Amino acid sequence: MSQTCSPSTQRRYGLARVCRVWELARSTVYLDHTRRTTPAAGPRKRGPKPQWSDAELLERIQTVLAAAPFLGEGHRKVWARLRWQGVRTSKARVLRLMREAQLLAPTRGGQAHGPKVHDGTITTEQPDQMWGMDATSCLTRGEGTATVFVVVDHCASECIGLHAAKPGTRFEAVEPLRQGIQAMFGGYDGGIARGCGRGTITATSTSATTSKPS
Repeated sequence: MSQTCSPSTQRRYGLARVCRVWELARSTVYLDHTRRTTPAAGPRKRGPKPQWSDAELLERIQTVLAAAPFLGEGHRKVWARLRWQGVRTSKARVLRLMREAQLLAPTRGGQAHGPKVHDGTITTEQPDQMWGMDATSCLTRGEGTATVFVVVDHCASECIGLHAAKPGTRFEAVEPLRQGIQAMFGGYDGGIARGCGRGTITATSTSATTSKPS
């Protein structure tokens, strides 16, 4: 329309007058014209162009792995050694290239676990068959932070032993268990359980559980 001549003046209307009448920004017209005349470029990575291409960086990674005294290096060590050599890149890029080239250190597979001691339940039909141990911390006015250890029977939900101490060490954690054994079985002297079956102690994600000797 801007190149059309006026019938009265025989002069072109011009882009500025057409955009003013149509209430259209000239930048929009220029952008639309550029998009229609310029071939569309393929997708590319945003941001500044890296100094090292993927092929060059992969070659550097292989050089670092070849010079390493150990067999099987992780991407973090490779990234740190590249920085030491003046090659600046991100750990995510090093990880991606090493994964694509199968250069990552081998990982140890998990072992198959057998059946749990609880067999899907932590409740018992009789008392003194399974105890649970747990710990929490509280803040006191005079002594500061203290650790509270408790042993509970899984059948009656009865508190078997209770102990609070400032240091939450493993020795303090055994004290409520000692109290429960003293209260329920009369003592914990050497050889007192001779002739009984061997007891088991297992740990769960929330508590440590001990089962009564058979």
